[in-house]
Amino acid sequence: MQYFNTSLKALQLGGLMIYPLFVLGILVLIISIDRTFVYFRYARLSNQILELIETYNFAWTQLEEGIGSLRDGNYFGRFFQVILNNRTNPSWWVESRASDEAQLIETALNRGLWILETIVTAAPLLGLVGTIIGMMESFRLIGASGIINPTGITGGVAQALIATTIGIIIALAALFVFNFFSYLHSKTMDKMERLGTRLIDHIRMDQDGNGVKHEIT
Repeated sequence: MQYFNTSLKALQLGGLMIYPLFVLGILVLIISIDRTFVYFRYARLSNQILELIETYNFAWTQLEEGIGSLRDGNYFGRFFQVILNNRTNPSWWVESRASDEAQLIETALNRGLWILETIVTAAPLLGLVGTIIGMMESFRLIGASGIINPTGITGGVAQALIATTIGIIIALAALFVFNFFSYLHSKTMDKMERLGTRLIDHIRMDQDGNGVKHEIT
């Protein structure tokens, strides 16, 4: 309890810049929770479906059953369903529809990450503004005749250090979260592209086997 009170008093010494920095910290937390929920609920794929697609030799009804076992709105399910619905069309048409759906999914996965990227830059700058304000307050208390208020000077220096520290901590947190979800985004899209290629190849095999001539993409 004493540690909490001490930390609260230290934050109060940080000056006005603590409030916008506090807002940025809350945004980092909200985006982290939101992206974690999205990836956990909508960007997961069972090993059963993964192994099914990788075999090449599967019936489309098996894929339909696999898609049906996924949660509503699952990004992989949406992507596979587009390919499944258009599998009787030429392969170039299927690739186009799948690419459009992949772009929509990529946009959904990237939602909010630009805010984190902005916070990485903005938080240290706000901390720097707090530092400047604190140092200006310290210099103001130094008159021509010397130090007018030594305690006030100490408070101004404390304000400068606290604002800078908080800004850097928030920027680091935003940077780690941004890089982590950027990695998950890249990994998810690479897997989706690879599996989409497998399904397109399956369609080409079906068309060749049925004597359907398709255009070269």
